[in-house]
Amino acid sequence: MNVRVQTARIRALLLTLVSFCVVGATASGCSGGDDRPRIVVTTNILGDITREIVGEEADVSVLMKPNADPHSFGLSAVQAAELENADLVVYNGLGLEENVLRHVEAARGSGVATFAAGEAADPLTFHTGDEGGSAEEAGEPDPHFWTDPDRVRKAAGLIARQVVEHVDGVSEKTVRANAEHYDGQLADLTAWMEKSFAAVPADRRALVTNHHVFGYLADRFGFRVIGAVIPSGTTLASPSSADLRSLTRAMEKAGVRTVFADSSQPTRLAEVLREETGGDVDVVPLYSESLTEKGEGAGTYLEMMRANTAAMAGSLTRD
Repeated sequence: MNVRVQTARIRALLLTLVSFCVVGATASGCSGGDDRPRIVVTTNILGDITREIVGEEADVSVLMKPNADPHSFGLSAVQAAELENADLVVYNGLGLEENVLRHVEAARGSGVATFAAGEAADPLTFHTGDEGGSAEEAGEPDPHFWTDPDRVRKAAGLIARQVVEHVDGVSEKTVRANAEHYDGQLADLTAWMEKSFAAVPADRRALVTNHHVFGYLADRFGFRVIGAVIPSGTTLASPSSADLRSLTRAMEKAGVRTVFADSSQPTRLAEVLREETGGDVDVVPLYSESLTEKGEGAGTYLEMMRANTAAMAGSLTRD
């Protein structure tokens, strides 16, 4: 064969292989030379925590985009394949990722190590009536454990253990050092939150939110959950007129005029409640279920919790 022709064919073959690698990189694992182990995390809050612990020891892929809703986000076929090709999957559990859990279960069934952080963080349960979740949720576990930084400390330590035990090729020393450093930051966060919330008078330590998401924070820092515009632990539910009337009466009885609404969801329902109460309601946005893009107010878990604490303490102490 002519040398020139043979060389051209080899170049064409190489070009084809490179093109295939670029197009199929995410699905097939062709990653441009990054042969680190792979950890896949479902939600962006857990993704940030996991990255703090793992550092550069593994590639951490987060499925949920910034400003998304963990109750409703779904996966592409490529993302579903990522789960089944991971060395470890970290997810919240307790029913939070409603459209993703079946993919996590499929990955577990194929032999992938999985860790449900929420199930390992001493979960609380929803309660009936105006002090908690709907009657249908009574006794059901509340997945929103991250609003208590002490539970996040426990979960972070367990994530580090899972990484060391199930992910080959990572440095145990480095992972444990990262986890210890992050644990110190979480301890500092708890102390700062305690100091910030101490300024809130006892008669104002009552919370109303757009749905039930702050039960853990209330339990940890001594607040009462009066109710929620959506009387449920999921944003996929909807309130009835009776729900709104009941909540309005509870707010009037408790003297509550502030509603905290999730920044990743429209505040329409909170605005409806404002109309129900005659307009004298302050609607305050919080970053309760999702991180934002970097530089948008809640790019990390620590930043999110500090922003929320400042907003809550400021709103509840304002005359």
